Amino acid sequence: MIEIAGSGDEREVAVGAQRLLPATLPVLPLREAVPLPDTLLPLAVGQERSIQLVNDVLAGDRTLVMVASKNPEIESPGPDDLHDVGVVGSIARMLKVPDGTLRILVQGGQRVRIKRWVRETPYLVAEVEELPDELLESAELTALMRNVQETFTNIVESAPYLPEELQLAVANIDDPSALSHLIAGSLRLKPEERQELLEEVDVVRRLRRLVEILARELEVISIGTRIQTQVQSELDKTQREYVLRQQLEAIRRELGEFDESAAEAGELREQLEQIMLPEDVRRQVDRELKRLESLPPQAAEHSVIRTWLEWIASLPWDNSTEDNLDLAHARSVLDEDHYDIEQVKDRILEFLAVRKLKPDARGSILCFVGPPGVGKTSLGRSIARALGRAFERISAGGMRDEAEIRGHRRTYIGAMPGTIIRALRDAGSNNPLFMIDEIDKMGADYRGDVASAMLEVLDPEQNSSFRDHYLDVPFDLSNVMFITTANTLDTVPGPLRDRMEVIALAGYTEEEKLEIAKRYLVPRQIERNGLKKSWISFNAPALRAIISDYTREAGVRWLEREIGGVCRKVAREIAESDGRPRTKVLISEQRVRELLGKPRFVPEARRRTREPGVATGLAWTPVGGDVLFIEATSMPGKGGLLITGQLGDVMKESAQAALSYVRAHVDRLAPGLGAGWFAENDIHIHVPAGATPKDGPSAGVTITTALVSLITRHPVRDDVAMTGEVTLTGQVLPIGGLKEKALAAQRNKIRTVIAPSLNEGDVDEIPEHLRRDLEFVFVDDVAEVLETALGPAPSKNGRPQAPRARRPARA
Repeated sequence: MIEIAGSGDEREVAVGAQRLLPATLPVLPLREAVPLPDTLLPLAVGQERSIQLVNDVLAGDRTLVMVASKNPEIESPGPDDLHDVGVVGSIARMLKVPDGTLRILVQGGQRVRIKRWVRETPYLVAEVEELPDELLESAELTALMRNVQETFTNIVESAPYLPEELQLAVANIDDPSALSHLIAGSLRLKPEERQELLEEVDVVRRLRRLVEILARELEVISIGTRIQTQVQSELDKTQREYVLRQQLEAIRRELGEFDESAAEAGELREQLEQIMLPEDVRRQVDRELKRLESLPPQAAEHSVIRTWLEWIASLPWDNSTEDNLDLAHARSVLDEDHYDIEQVKDRILEFLAVRKLKPDARGSILCFVGPPGVGKTSLGRSIARALGRAFERISAGGMRDEAEIRGHRRTYIGAMPGTIIRALRDAGSNNPLFMIDEIDKMGADYRGDVASAMLEVLDPEQNSSFRDHYLDVPFDLSNVMFITTANTLDTVPGPLRDRMEVIALAGYTEEEKLEIAKRYLVPRQIERNGLKKSWISFNAPALRAIISDYTREAGVRWLEREIGGVCRKVAREIAESDGRPRTKVLISEQRVRELLGKPRFVPEARRRTREPGVATGLAWTPVGGDVLFIEATSMPGKGGLLITGQLGDVMKESAQAALSYVRAHVDRLAPGLGAGWFAENDIHIHVPAGATPKDGPSAGVTITTALVSLITRHPVRDDVAMTGEVTLTGQVLPIGGLKEKALAAQRNKIRTVIAPSLNEGDVDEIPEHLRRDLEFVFVDDVAEVLETALGPAPSKNGRPQAPRARRPARA
C-alpha cells in the first residue's frame, strides 16, 4: 500500500522558506544530486538513517538541510564527505513505496553554510547559518540577465529534452538569482558545476559563469544539429539502419579523432607495397587503393574493393620454395612411401634431373591413370615431399561450373576467386604441387564447360598469364607443378588429354599386395586401432587369404579395410580383458576366417565352365581388369540370334561376327553337324551380371570359343581365359589393357591366358613373377585359340587331329 503525506497548504511552505532558521537542523546527504534554492527537487530515500530523518521531519516542521556529497560512490557519507554549502528545504510531499523506500518532493529555500556538526547518530544534525546573495544593481547585471535569457531560449528551441514552457518562465523572472537557479536546475550539468554555481554568492559572477556554461551547451547542440544534417543528407530511405554509424563517424570527424577506414587503407597500402607485384597488377592495385580511400565505409563498393585488395595481398606473388633436386633423396622418399611402380618413379627422377640441369625448363603435366586404390593421390604427396614443395589437392570430380576454376566476377554478390587461386593462397608459395584429382569426372552444363577452363590452367604455353575472373589480373602458373589423376581417359576431352603426359598405373599382383600389406597397411592399421606391434602380427598365409578370399580389386583399398577389420576385432578382445594381451596375438589363415567369416570370393571358372557353351574372357574396366563369362545355348527355331546382358553396340557386332565365322567354318569346326543345323535352331548368347553395361571388341574370341564349345559339346578348359578381337576371316586383332587383364586372371586362379600375338610386346609391362605364374599363349588365328581352349579339333573320321604348335610367352 502506498501512503501519501502532504502539507496542509503547500503555498505556506514556499512562504515559510523565508522564515528565520532554527539553531540546528537535520542534514539529508545527497549522493547524485545538487540542491538549488527556489527549486523543487524529487528524491528517493532508501537508507535507514535517511528514512528515520524524513519521518522525524514530517512529524515536526518539515524542515531539513540538503547537502551534496563530494564522492557519489560513498554509500553513507559522513561530515567530512559532504560539501559545506547546502540548501534548506521543506518536504512538500512524501510517498511510501512497497519495497520500504520513500519518494519525497522537497521545495528548496535559503542557501546555508554548515557552521558545526552537532551529532551524527541516528542521523546527521548540524548548526547552520544563512548564506545570502551579494547583489548590486548595475548595467552589467542587466546585460548578463538578457544574455542568459536569450541564450537559454535558443537552447530550449534546439534541445528536445527541455519543455517549451521554460521559455515563458525564464522571460517572466526579474530576480537574477532566481533566474540563475532555474536555468542551472534545468540544464544537464555536471554535479561539480552545479555545486560551483550554488556556492557562488556574488550574483554577477554566478551569471558570468552561467553565460560560459550556456555558450558551451549551445555549441554542443549546434554541432549535434550540424551532424544530424550532414548524416541525413547522405542517407536515403533504404539506408536508415546506418544512422547511428553515420552520426558516430561525423562526431569523430568533428572531434578530429582517428579514422578507422583510413587506417585500414593505410595498412593495406603498406602491405601491398612490400610485395613485388607485376607492373600491370601494381597499376590496378594503386587505382583500387585510391578508390577505397575516397569511399565512405558504408558505401556498397567499399567492402568489395577492400576484399579484392586483401585477396591480392594474400597471394604468393613473389614467394616460392626452393626445389630439393637431390636425386638420391627423391629416390629414397619415393621408395619409402610406395612399393614398386618403377615407371612412375623413373619419370619423376627424370623430371628432377632436367630441372637440375636446366632450372628454367617448363615441366610437362603428368596424368596418373589407373583404378582406385593404386596410390595415385598418395604418390603426388610423396613427389611434393621429395621436391620440398607445398602440396595442395583439388578435387575436380563433379565440377560442372566453369566459375569453380576461374571464379566469379566482382559484380556478383558473394563473388570469390576460383579453386586455383584459393589453392595458391593456401599453399603460400607460387610453385606448389597441385594434385587435381578425378579429372575424368568433370561435367558440363549451361554454366560452362569445366574441361575447357582447365585447358588454360594445364597448358604450359598459356598458364603464365592465367586470369581469374574475380581478380581480373594475370597470375603466373608456369612455376606450379600440376599432376592429375583419372580412372579412365575415355571421358577426358581430346584437347585436354593432349596437354598431359599419361602414366598408367595398373593394379597390383598378389605378391605386390602382400609386400604392400607387410610394409604399409598392417603397421598403419595397428597404430590406427590403438594396438602395438608387440601385441599383434600377421603371417603371410593370413595376408594371402585376405587378398584372395576377401578382396577382389586392382588396388589395396579393400585390403586395408579388411586388415583394419581384423585389428578392430582383436582390439575389442583385448579391451574386454584387462586391456593388455597376455601373449602376442598371431593372425594366421585360420584366425582370419574366424574373424572375417566365410570367404566372400571363390574361383568360379571351374564351376561356370563345366557345361559346354561357356567360355572365360578377360575384360578391362576403369577399376581394373576382370573376368567375363560368356554363355551360349541353342533351342529349336528358325536361325535367329538373341544377345542379352546389357551389351553395347560394338560387343553385339562382335557376337554377330563370331557367329558368322562359326557358320562359315562349321564343316571344319564340327564335322557332321551340317549347315542346316543353324537354320533349324536359334542361338542365345548371354553375358551374366546383366545390371553392368559391357562393350568393346575384345570379347570376340571368347564368344567364338563359346559357340564352338556349344556346337561340339566340348567344354572349355576351366584354367584358360582369353581376350582378342575376331574378324570374319578368323584373324585375332590386338587389344588394350593386357596387364590389367593378366592381373584379373591371377586373382581368379587362371593359369593360361590367350592373347593376340600383336600384344606380345606388352608382356614386358607385366611383373616377372606374374609371367612365371601365368602361361601366355599368343595367337594369330581363331583356330589357335580353339586348339588351346578346347584341345585338338576332331577329324572327319572322328579321330583327333594333331595339335598345332603354340607360341609361349617370351620371358
